Amino acid sequence: MELLTIGAFARVSRLSPKALRLYDELALLRPARVDPETGYRYYAVGQLGRARLVAWLRRLGMPLAEIRAVCALEPGAAAREIGAYWARVEAETAARRDLAAFLVDQLTGTIDTSGREPMTMLELRHSAGTDRGLVRPANQDTLYAGRRLLAVADGFGPAGLAASGAAVAALRYLDEAETLPLDGELGELGVLGALEDAVRSAGLAVADLAGGANGTTLTALLWTGSRLALAHIGDSRAYLLRDGELHRITQDHRVTPRDLLLSKALGGGVDTVPDLRLQEPLEGDRYLLCSDGLTEAVPDALIRELLVAGSGPRELVAAALAAGAPDNVTCVVADVAVAAG
Repeated sequence: MELLTIGAFARVSRLSPKALRLYDELALLRPARVDPETGYRYYAVGQLGRARLVAWLRRLGMPLAEIRAVCALEPGAAAREIGAYWARVEAETAARRDLAAFLVDQLTGTIDTSGREPMTMLELRHSAGTDRGLVRPANQDTLYAGRRLLAVADGFGPAGLAASGAAVAALRYLDEAETLPLDGELGELGVLGALEDAVRSAGLAVADLAGGANGTTLTALLWTGSRLALAHIGDSRAYLLRDGELHRITQDHRVTPRDLLLSKALGGGVDTVPDLRLQEPLEGDRYLLCSDGLTEAVPDALIRELLVAGSGPRELVAAALAAGAPDNVTCVVADVAVAAG
């Protein structure tokens, strides 16, 4: 077996010796031989294919944990996982592009929100429901549905209910309008910042719970009176039903689409940076926030059918129970309607 020194292998694989040492430590790319006296690493020529795949995936920006999972798959399955990863990247990039365009418009005065009176005053009308499901011994989901704030959190770990409860509790002050810069110059930007600050506070509250295994997802909508600010982390979801079409407006933060390991959550020792975006609501829109106990049991097609029919949380939870409900099920449905009076 032909062996190359770590320096020679680094040159032909286009990976630095420092990266090769890191990948060895992470069991991502082990050397073929390590000198027992000097500790010097040697690599086989046959390892170049895996090394180049790792290098290409790093150029895509794929996290190391996902690269390790992809490299363990057969070529066909690996190709599907790479395609799924890139679809998530494109969706997240599109959300950031929308936010960037909004910021440019706000800061250059293209859109003037100061003192603007909308032609039609809108409001949110909501309902909510939760159920333990048919398998779990307890319900670790927490929901909140107030005048301005809607939130769903799905806790995990021995103190999962405490984690989800702490996360939602950290956001509840946002429901008090006087604490928010809802009007005036850069009002919507202020709300987005307030929501981000609240989620960071929620992360600290969850981190204070005993044990690093505890954590929670969090998906929240904050109503400004003209827009909806969205914060999302984990694999709970937000959907928008508009003109009969169902759109998922969040991306699951899972290590791979097929497993339940989270790449982002509050607590649990993973990335705690939420996705943030602004939604422009229209009269007749229906928004759904839900834990994965709904989406793992009920397909999107049936969720759409129920929402189009005007069904709410009770019917959505019932559909999950009819499908076996292996997890806790929590739903908040909000309708955008013309304000009364």
